[in-house]
Amino acid sequence: QVRLVESGGGLVQSGGSLRLSCAASPFRIIFSTYTMGWYRQAPGKQRELVATITGVGNTNYIEAVKGRFTISRDNTKNTMYLQMNSLKPEDTAVYSCNAILGKDTYWGQGTQVTVSS
Repeated sequence: QVRLVESGGGLVQSGGSLRLSCAASPFRIIFSTYTMGWYRQAPGKQRELVATITGVGNTNYIEAVKGRFTISRDNTKNTMYLQMNSLKPEDTAVYSCNAILGKDTYWGQGTQVTVSS
C-alpha cells in the first residue's frame, strides 16, 4: 500500500506562483518505478489530468499549463513536485497526486489552490 500526501496549496494572486509537493510512503517502496501524475478538479467540473512524469523523468502536460507549470520528482526523497508559475484564476482547483504501478493506482487527499483575480 502506498500513501500519498500533498502539500503546498494555498491562496495566491493572479500571476503568482506556488509549489506543490507529493510525498510517498512508506519509504521502502521503489518510488522510481511509479509513474506519477498531478490532477485537478475545479468546482462543478470533472477531474482533469494536469501533468505526468515517469520514473526516468519523461513528462507530459495539458495544453492549458504548458510553459507555466513544471512537474518534477526526487526519487531519493520519494517526492514529486509541481511548480506553478503565472497562475490564473482558472487554475483554481483541488490538486491531487497519483501514483501508478502496473494495475495499482494510489491517490492523495488533495490540496486546495485558489487564485484570486
